[in-house]
Amino acid sequence: QVPLVASGGGSVQPGGSLRLSCAASRYSYNSYCMGWFRQAPGTEREGVALITSDGSTRYADSVKGRFTISKDNARTTLYLQMNSLKPEDTAMYYCAAETMGSSKCYTVAGTTSYNNLGQGTRVTVSS
Repeated sequence: QVPLVASGGGSVQPGGSLRLSCAASRYSYNSYCMGWFRQAPGTEREGVALITSDGSTRYADSVKGRFTISKDNARTTLYLQMNSLKPEDTAMYYCAAETMGSSKCYTVAGTTSYNNLGQGTRVTVSS
């Protein structure tokens, strides 16, 4: 298991921005793909974005052009920059990691079943 700690959630108005962070200690991002998924009350998990060990990224259509996933290898921190937030982005956001090489590393939907999960951070978009 890889310890993952997500932070940065909060309440914002539509059109606002938030940056989520996910700290992962004692391991190398070179061996894992990383991702974010979200879950709103009463709904299934939805993959949001992923980044592979070589830095390739993929996004759900619903967030493409608004969200950016990135990682800082030196600080072993994963980020999700969320701009132009909409009420439908309201959810609990989770960071997750999977061993590079798994087929789950190549589809955004795969993030919802990564083997290593962090605790969620809540994002609320409301006027």
